[in-house]
Amino acid sequence: MGTLTIRRLQVDLKTPWPAQWCGGDAFRSALFDALSLSFPAGEQLFIDAVRLGLQRLPEAERTRFEPEVRGFIGQEATHRRVHALYNEQLAARGIVNHWEQRILARRASRLEGQDPRVWLGVTAATEHFTAVLAEWLLTRESALAGAEPRVRDLWLWHASEESEHRSTAFDLYRALGGSERWRLRIFRVVTLNFTTDVLRQTVHNLRRDGQLWRRDTWRSAARTLFGADGLLRFVVPRWRLYLRPEFHPSQGDGEPGQRWLAEHAALAPPVGGAAGA
Repeated sequence: MGTLTIRRLQVDLKTPWPAQWCGGDAFRSALFDALSLSFPAGEQLFIDAVRLGLQRLPEAERTRFEPEVRGFIGQEATHRRVHALYNEQLAARGIVNHWEQRILARRASRLEGQDPRVWLGVTAATEHFTAVLAEWLLTRESALAGAEPRVRDLWLWHASEESEHRSTAFDLYRALGGSERWRLRIFRVVTLNFTTDVLRQTVHNLRRDGQLWRRDTWRSAARTLFGADGLLRFVVPRWRLYLRPEFHPSQGDGEPGQRWLAEHAALAPPVGGAAGA
């Protein structure tokens, strides 16, 4: 167990940016915007999951996990607030957040009243996705090529912190005796929900901006997803790692995120103690 630094991102999110902020590329812009729309509700679910898990640990284990959980909550609460500001810009353009509605509905129907290990299994599985996405963003310049600087900095900061706390929920799940069978079962459900939700929200964003049926949009989609540095080419082999019995999130490459945070300390300075949720 370790400690996690809570940082305050120094980026102006009140001044609007262009709809095609990612190098004039409608598909990449819509994809990242879709991901942002999931974060306020998703991050709150993760915060609640690790809190529930911490409360169920024996006292000695709770003491060992508590500093890291405080940092995790602080980082995720900051992500939630920052993406709420980001999403205000999308709402002003008429983008409807369908993904958040589905997260809240699933939480109410499937998670409320469940064993905390189920909450943590969902969180650990989703954190694996975000950690892999973070590694892609931090190591593939094409992902954010030509991006509006403020929005690019936001995504690289978020990616770096996702990489930093990628093991917290997984370790809590294991400490509470979560089984391998349920870990893999939950991961498959999360995979289905995550991929369909991001696709549906991206399509909505493109349709709302009048970009869905443009040839350039589909060319970018093919390049972004299936090109030499494409997202799916990068994600699929790393997705499979979660299925291995010996898997642990620390096996991922956290060095690019740590390097980015060190090089941009003035942009995202520490704020001290854990932030409230």
